Amino acid sequence: MKTASLSGSLRGGVGKKDADALRADNRVPGVLYGGAEQIHFSLSEVQLNKLVFNPDVFKIELDIDGKKTDCIIQEIQFHPVTDRVTHIDLLEVIPGKPVKVELPLRTTGQAIGVFNGGRLELNFRRVPVRGLIDSLPECLTVNIEPLDIGDSARVSDLKLDGLDILLSDNALLVACKRTRAAMSADAEGEEGAEGAEGAEGEEGGEGGEGGES
Repeated sequence: MKTASLSGSLRGGVGKKDADALRADNRVPGVLYGGAEQIHFSLSEVQLNKLVFNPDVFKIELDIDGKKTDCIIQEIQFHPVTDRVTHIDLLEVIPGKPVKVELPLRTTGQAIGVFNGGRLELNFRRVPVRGLIDSLPECLTVNIEPLDIGDSARVSDLKLDGLDILLSDNALLVACKRTRAAMSADAEGEEGAEGAEGAEGEEGGEGGEGGES
């Protein structure tokens, strides 16, 4: 897992008025928990956005007034209109204790089915997992090269030691499906074939009647 550093300051107060003042100063109030005590702090919004609006997941080295703690992002609150980060919860990482995170799911290769007119459908952008922080990979990877139209990859296809995936083994991760254009073309082809067979049948019937007379 990738690592990143954040620097913050202890909050003087924990009320709504104090939080609003921090946001007006382009700082984000937050809470660090999971350790011996909860710590209320604030971070630079610009600094935090580099991690929040990022496809990767990070182990964070948090520096609060000189005291450093390893942690992960547990929850983020956003403004409903502006999408600005309004609050963040960080979970302290305890050595030897597993953590739950959502790792990015990425694909490698080009599916055979795409070359054959199919389209790839990714059902999960991130996958919930549990494991020791130092054993977590940067992402989960699925090789899609063998997937033809109608094929799929499931959680059971992922082979990862020391990591629990918090989804059912049958959960569908990625599938190669037929495009609508291809389905329409197939339907038109079937209708055309049925029409041709009907025409041949009518011609055969007329010929038979003529022979009897």
